[in-house]
Amino acid sequence: MKQRLLFCLIVFAGWLPVLAIQKPIFMIYHHALSGGYTLAEWLRVIWHGLKLDCAVAGYLTVIPLLCTILSIWLPTVWIRKCLKVYFGLVALIIAMVFSADLALYTFWGFRLDATVLFYIQFPSGAATSVPVALVIYQALLVIVYAFATAWMFNRYILSVFPGKPVKGAGVYELIALVCMGGLLFMPIRGGVTTFNASVGMVYFSNKQFLNHSAINPVFSIVASLYKQQDFASQFQFFPEQERGQLFNSLLPAMPVDNVSCETGKVELLNTKRPDILLVILESFSANAIEAVGGRAGVTPNLNSLSREGVLFTNIYANSFRTDRGLVSVLNGYLAQPTTSIMKYPAKSQTLPSLSRSLIPEGYTSEMLYGGDINYTNMQRYFYSSGYSRITSDKDFPVASRLNKSGAGDEITFDYLYHSLSGKDTSTLLFSTFLTLSSHEPFEVPYHRLEHPYLNSVAFTDSCIGRFISRIRETPVWDNLLVIFVADHGFRYPEELKEYEPSRYHIPVLWVGGAVKEPARIETVACQSDLAATLLGQLDIPHGDFLFSKDILDPRYPGWAFYTFSNGFGFVDATGVSAYDNDSNRPIFHSPAGGGEGRITKGKALLQTLYDDLGHR
Repeated sequence: MKQRLLFCLIVFAGWLPVLAIQKPIFMIYHHALSGGYTLAEWLRVIWHGLKLDCAVAGYLTVIPLLCTILSIWLPTVWIRKCLKVYFGLVALIIAMVFSADLALYTFWGFRLDATVLFYIQFPSGAATSVPVALVIYQALLVIVYAFATAWMFNRYILSVFPGKPVKGAGVYELIALVCMGGLLFMPIRGGVTTFNASVGMVYFSNKQFLNHSAINPVFSIVASLYKQQDFASQFQFFPEQERGQLFNSLLPAMPVDNVSCETGKVELLNTKRPDILLVILESFSANAIEAVGGRAGVTPNLNSLSREGVLFTNIYANSFRTDRGLVSVLNGYLAQPTTSIMKYPAKSQTLPSLSRSLIPEGYTSEMLYGGDINYTNMQRYFYSSGYSRITSDKDFPVASRLNKSGAGDEITFDYLYHSLSGKDTSTLLFSTFLTLSSHEPFEVPYHRLEHPYLNSVAFTDSCIGRFISRIRETPVWDNLLVIFVADHGFRYPEELKEYEPSRYHIPVLWVGGAVKEPARIETVACQSDLAATLLGQLDIPHGDFLFSKDILDPRYPGWAFYTFSNGFGFVDATGVSAYDNDSNRPIFHSPAGGGEGRITKGKALLQTLYDDLGHR
């Protein structure tokens, strides 16, 4: 009996150093972020992280416990072999999760969660974003970490496994091991309190990187998978009546016959039925665009165009990934901090869309993307959103796909020019174009700036300049509205935290012959507001876009809402606040005050969003 109990205890204890060592490795790997922290803070990361390490160790001890129970009656030679395979397989899984987590934190700024499972469904598309050298380094880490873990368990821990079945019924051994299973439930559950284990239980500091360092990535994935089941039950901050009042103060219902001259709304266009080209710029952060306060000299063409068009200076992306940004722009739907509605075709197809709103007005909708259109369900999403024609990488000659991700922007902008310049001017077109070249790994046939991200942005800007100079010489230009909007920002400068508003600040620019005159719109808004704003300029009803407000209608208050990994930020004229749902506390307030009110409004938006998501 003692040997069987000892084996289970050793298995549980054996997982703890395997999991705990991830914390200092994580901090060393991201040394640019961990510099300046004291030894005491490093030790606190490990200590607080043990809470989730114990939970994961408890889960990983369940199967060895069951095998130990079977060993009471069955020959142990086969059970040993099964355990050997089990330890090796689990060691490999833990190593793969940890290695991926290390690499992705550099790009995402949060620990691994179920988001990654969405992208690995499309391995070819995901692989194009990762440098080859990084893949090699991470693969070596997986091999070393998995081998060392499996060797330790099979060499030392498995040697403690009992050698033969118990003579007789083994009742006492069974009772003792069942009690052991009951004790394992405590670390799995997170202790003896009334609350279950959660990622937030390891948070201990006002320095978010230290909190992130304490998280166990295996637990983070499992916990986030659970959160994606019943959306409507999540984030219930307020009673229904209070939630409704707060939401209506942010997005008041407007009359269906919304006449601009009666509301004092600004009119930007000289026609109500322009041809529309919506250019969604991959990873274009405002921090790289001088016209909206970013770095000088990166985008001379957009800077020049901003002086002749309508520039929106205070727009924020709703999220940090393309699949969420597309839904925000094209469907006017707020991004979710724990999932992506594009993962759920049955839900995403129920959303209103710009394309479906424009088709009854005589528009034909087309989509252009130089990459893999099947990546993250995009093809299915675009067709269900009303697009009748989709052009993607497979429609370009192989020789044109010099970019690792597909056809680069120099190819697709040229294709776009020929497509638009040859259109029948008596028909109306809504064309959407998602650029590609400013996506990781930023490999472009252009070498003007040293920083790879900024150089890729500069390359796309050069393509924009050439395209606009050519298309303005065609008859199409006179009735053309070109809208530039980013799908999301980027972590530039690299020291930006995932919750900081400047990471989500993006450019939005309207140019073309259909634009009445140059203007600067400084209202605080988010990319999901583009749908209602555009439709409002065309006098097309937009009441079914629940989360989209007309930026140019003074009856709507100015605010922006953005989401990061299980958290949100809220921006208005009083400042910015960010809230972390894992720790249930604010993590950022601008100095001017008003933070509590901003958090309350953000919570009301998040609760309404998940109520709506759950009922679709």
